[in-house]
Formats: sequence, C-alpha cells, structure tokens
Amino acid sequence: MAYTFSIIGCQHPHMNIFINEMLDLGHTCAGIYDSEPQYLANSVARQFNVPMFEDKEQMLSPGVDIVGCGGVYSEKIDVIELCEQHGKHVMVDKPAVTNKADLVRLENVIARGKIQVGMLLTERFRPAIATLKEQIRKGRLGELVSLSFRKPHRLKPATRPDWFFTYHHSGGIAVDLLVHDFDLLRWLADAEVKDVHGYMTKSMLPQYPEFYDAISVQVGMDNYVTASLYADWHYPESSWTWGDCRIYATGTKGTAELRLEGDPLIDSASELFLSVGNGKPYTREEPLLPTLPISEDFINRIEGHSSVLTHDDILAATRASLVTDANVAKIDRTPNLPLER
Repeated sequence: MAYTFSIIGCQHPHMNIFINEMLDLGHTCAGIYDSEPQYLANSVARQFNVPMFEDKEQMLSPGVDIVGCGGVYSEKIDVIELCEQHGKHVMVDKPAVTNKADLVRLENVIARGKIQVGMLLTERFRPAIATLKEQIRKGRLGELVSLSFRKPHRLKPATRPDWFFTYHHSGGIAVDLLVHDFDLLRWLADAEVKDVHGYMTKSMLPQYPEFYDAISVQVGMDNYVTASLYADWHYPESSWTWGDCRIYATGTKGTAELRLEGDPLIDSASELFLSVGNGKPYTREEPLLPTLPISEDFINRIEGHSSVLTHDDILAATRASLVTDANVAKIDRTPNLPLER
C-alpha cells in the first residue's frame, strides 16, 4: 500500500533518512513544516523537491497517513500527541522525549493504542550489527560476556542551533546519544538493563554551561552481561567521518570488533566486521545485508505485521537513557577556561 507522509519539524539531518527511505519505498511526501525553516528545512525541501508550508495544520490534512518529526527534541512529544489527536502515525528522530514527565506522556500515547509511534533507532538495521546479532544468536562467540560501544561524534558547534546546547531542549548527551546504544545493548544481549553507573564530563564551550561533551558508563544487565558505553562530542573536524564508531563483543569462544565507519588506513569506507575465536584466525568477515530499512519496518508495524523494532523497545531504550542521565556523576572542567568564540 502506498502512503502519503508529511514532516513536522526538520531541525536535524536524520530526517533525511526517513524521507529518503519513504520515497524509495514508493510513498509520497506532502510537504515539510518547520517553525524555523531557514535553519535546515528549506534545504531539505529543495533536496527532495517537496513543498514547504507555513501552517503546521496542513501537515495533518485528511490525505496524510504518516508524519515524520525531527524538530526540537523537547517539542517532539507535543507533535506525537498532536498526531494522536488527528489519527496519524508518527516517526520521530531520537530522542523522542527529554525528561521523565514527557516519558509518561509517551507511555500514555502508546498505551492508548490509537497510533503507531516509531523512532529512528537505525543501528539495528546496519549490516555489520545485524551480522553480530546473528553470530551471537547462533553461539559463534560462545556465551556472551560483555559488550563495549565507543561512539565519538563530531560537533561542529557553529552549524548547530542554539537550542541544541540547552539541557531543557536537548536532554543532554546521555539522552541524545546513548539511546542508540541502550537499544543495541538490549537487543544484542537479549536482556534488560539492571543498573548504570558512570561519569558525564564537560571540557569545552563554557559559554554553554549546561552542555556536557563526554559520557562514560558501566552497565549491568539482568542476565549478567556487562557493558561499557562511551560517547563524546570531541571527534576532530579534520576526520574522514562524523565519528569513528566501534562495537566490541566478547564471548567465551571468541570476540568481534565492528568498525562502523570503516578504516581509511586500510582504504575501506564501508563497515568492517573483524573476529577471532578459539581455533579460528583473525578474520575480516562480510557483513550480512539487513532485511529491510527502518521505515519499512515501521510500515510493517502500522499494517499489523511483526517488526524488528517495537514500542517496548523504544520505551525501554528511552527509559534507560533517562535513568543514566539522572544517575551519572558530573564533572565540569571549564570554570577556568576562556570563552570560545
């Protein structure tokens, strides 16, 4: 079935993923609305040759079936509730909410069951990660012992809107970045988060006192798998990629390393899957292809079919990131630094 979708809020390039996938699947974009279209939305509209609108209500017209939302993080829950009122399914960029009170609002929307809510937790759908999931499931690494995610990010602060650096609007680094990792951690370990401890540090941009730029946490799962999650906003602008993201998995019979952005030193820009095991040499494996894009997985859920990503997954990853934000210790190293211009 072909659907018509619209976009309410386009403040992050992640919305391009949803738009591009939906168009590739044969669906139609009715248009884009953003309260500040000059920041990003206008260029996205030109890129995909879709109209811009000045009235948000036009994005909720009877002909629209699905709404995509990549607006200010703290305002997404308002759009989700608005879509529920109009009977529109909604796909949001991460994070869906930035605080516990809004998580309750999201839980209530999902519990009422009037619409399907999706979130662009795209990592499950990457070939190398899908391959790792399959190897863990088949016991290729033995019994899973630990997982480690290292996700440095490139910030480029001059390209980001002011709201991004405020805690109220963005939710902070744990909510913004670790939500991906908690989703993967639950999926790969096939377990729930039991406890989280760690640190959040601030080492730059003293003019934004609420913006912390690195986080490191230790996680215990309820099946005794342990995990280390690290993310930061310090990756150099001169790098070949937006972030050299890697995943390490350790089992009783072998280990795997995923270099998700490739490695320029071996002339590879594609995902790398490296493994070694008992009686098995160090090997570069070919990642499996994912079965479908995340937008198609969401369509399947709308149509009542099984899906890789569920409401429960979205809520659990969101809840874990919010708990982490509340539990970690904060270290501010900037009081004696000059303001950076």
